[in-house]
Amino acid sequence: MAKRVKVAHVITRLELGGAQQNTLYCCAHHDRQKFEVVLISGVGGYLDAEAKKIKNCKTYFLPELKHAIHPRWDIVALWKLSSIFKKEQIQIVHTHSSKAGFLGRWASHLAGVPYVVHTVHGWGFFKGQFFLKSFLYQTLERWTAPITDAMIVVSQDNADEGLSHGIGKKEQYKMIHSGIVSSKYVLSSAKSKKARHALNPQNRPCVLVLSNFKKQKSPLDVVETAKQLTAKMPSVLFLWAGDGPLLSIVRVTIERENLSNNFKLLGWREDIAELLAASDVMFLASIHEGLPRVVLQTMAAGKPVVATAVNGTPEAVKQGVTGYLTQPHATEEMAAALGEILSNKSLALKMGKAGKKSLKGTFLMDKMLIEIEKLYGALMAQKS
Repeated sequence: MAKRVKVAHVITRLELGGAQQNTLYCCAHHDRQKFEVVLISGVGGYLDAEAKKIKNCKTYFLPELKHAIHPRWDIVALWKLSSIFKKEQIQIVHTHSSKAGFLGRWASHLAGVPYVVHTVHGWGFFKGQFFLKSFLYQTLERWTAPITDAMIVVSQDNADEGLSHGIGKKEQYKMIHSGIVSSKYVLSSAKSKKARHALNPQNRPCVLVLSNFKKQKSPLDVVETAKQLTAKMPSVLFLWAGDGPLLSIVRVTIERENLSNNFKLLGWREDIAELLAASDVMFLASIHEGLPRVVLQTMAAGKPVVATAVNGTPEAVKQGVTGYLTQPHATEEMAAALGEILSNKSLALKMGKAGKKSLKGTFLMDKMLIEIEKLYGALMAQKS
């Protein structure tokens, strides 16, 4: 049998998110006849315990690998990453997220790693960001692209945006959607009814929000949309699963707008199938994205989507077919779209069926992993 290739996945922190869950899926399901797997992450993530349980995967957790820019810790993290790559004799480094992407790729360069792959799960810069911070991230991406063999983007929009800012060359980009295991989000009729009764016992019109409380997800727009929707549909219930730094501001705003009866703030939840079963529509108000995993999960469950038309979202959600798309911050439009779906059960059912039918290719996790491993093979054959 040919000698196995050693691949290391590097991510900044294992929070409960699509990039992190897909990274763990790769680590758990890489073909062990072909690959030895190492996972390197910062500490304190929601999914740390899950990572440690992955069989035949060596894990490293580095306290110095943090989201925020900090020259002292970043230098230490760079040195530690490079040392691990040398010690483990890593042949392919695959980085995820902006911070791990910069440090991991430069550490690979210092360690002489033969093949370097980076997945863009949405760029670290975006419209409306403080211009100096945006300029810094764009500059770092431009500097780092030449030492990268391939850049996986989870949407075509991310590739177009990167190239428009002079990041890398067209031939470096490979579009592989961020997939899901669709069967995980389909419940039997009995389990669906049980979930609905547990989470929405009064059987109210129900909107599910699956997002953290960070600026990217525009949580105050969710509250403003709810305010406008409740003016026409007072009984509507918003189930909101997530956590984050803006949670306290959201709580205060909900109370100030007398919307406490219209919200259930659930914290981090992993029972996504049950949450979807209890809801009529999923709502996402992001101002920027890669390809939001929650959109695919919703489609797999046969439910319609109302989301902002940013980055990879329109590649999954078809306007008027599987849901409705709006511009960011267009809360009146968002409220109108939610209201139309909630008041028209046949429309919701039709959109849900269309969404489930459209899930194929690398929207599915097993196909995504096959394409990633094919890319590894192509890079090794090309350099050989």
